[in-house]
Amino acid sequence: MKKSLLLGTAFALPFMALAGSASADCGNLTIASMNWQSAEVLANLDQFILNQGYGCSAEIIVGDTVPSITSLVEKGQPEVVPEAWVDLMPEIVDAGLKDEKIVSLSRSLTDGGQQGWFIPRYMLDEHPNLNKIEEILAHPELFPAPEDSSKGAVYNGPQGWGGTVVTTQLAKGFDIEGHGFTLVDTGSAAGLDGSISRAYEQKAPWLGFYWEPTSLLGKYDMVAVDFGVPLDVEEWKRCTSVADCSDPKPNAFPVDNVFTLVSKKFADEADAGVIEYLSKRSWSNDTVNKLMAWMTDNQATGEDGAREFLRNNEEMWTQWVTPEAAERIKAAL
Repeated sequence: MKKSLLLGTAFALPFMALAGSASADCGNLTIASMNWQSAEVLANLDQFILNQGYGCSAEIIVGDTVPSITSLVEKGQPEVVPEAWVDLMPEIVDAGLKDEKIVSLSRSLTDGGQQGWFIPRYMLDEHPNLNKIEEILAHPELFPAPEDSSKGAVYNGPQGWGGTVVTTQLAKGFDIEGHGFTLVDTGSAAGLDGSISRAYEQKAPWLGFYWEPTSLLGKYDMVAVDFGVPLDVEEWKRCTSVADCSDPKPNAFPVDNVFTLVSKKFADEADAGVIEYLSKRSWSNDTVNKLMAWMTDNQATGEDGAREFLRNNEEMWTQWVTPEAAERIKAAL
């Protein structure tokens, strides 16, 4: 979700109010599976748990953020959007909530979608506090650039990504050039991934833009840089995320809000246990990172990933479902 630049949707979790109005009827429903790995595995996890644990007949519909959430708001279908990056389209989501066409349930990613600058864990182990921007800027020699080792390197994403724009603007805002650093254009997503992989396999220095949850950060232990300033939303909108803004200031990346959205009709009519599950089901970026790394290494599908998670994280997912549903799910694995 590297293209996210928007901010600010307030959510409430209405499970307690919904449970009493449910009508004990799961029935047929559709679940949106976005075209990225974390959303795919979460959709398959919901499908498996709802079908096997609660007797639903859930079908997965492959889509993307804008069409799926727009259809949920306007048509009530798909009934469930498990991984909705709501900051990408706050006006539509806010209107759907205000008009009581949709309901937000669990925070799908407990720590949200995280973009930022990262360094490898082994560098922090060797140099405590190196994840802080002031410590990094004081030591360009620890991050030698590939074509000019007299300068420190900040690896950036390809042109066209929102994260690339923000990294470029933050580089100006923190005056990395004045501290002996330079931006490195990796040219493509593969180039950016390759730079991290090469560095990590050689235990070499690396500093640059990335995001999670991703399979790459499930494979490589990376630590987010602390920019030492709070997120200034107005500055973010004015200049941090604007490519041609000439006077960017120091700022920090926002955390993207990721929620499970359902249609109001589904929330009102579904079995209370189903709504309780969708209100409790939530996992951390670290859990998703590791699961996606396993999926990538094993060329696994979303269904494979869901089963892998269920087989190895019983203590976690049994907290989301009723004891009766848990027994049925275990029997189906």
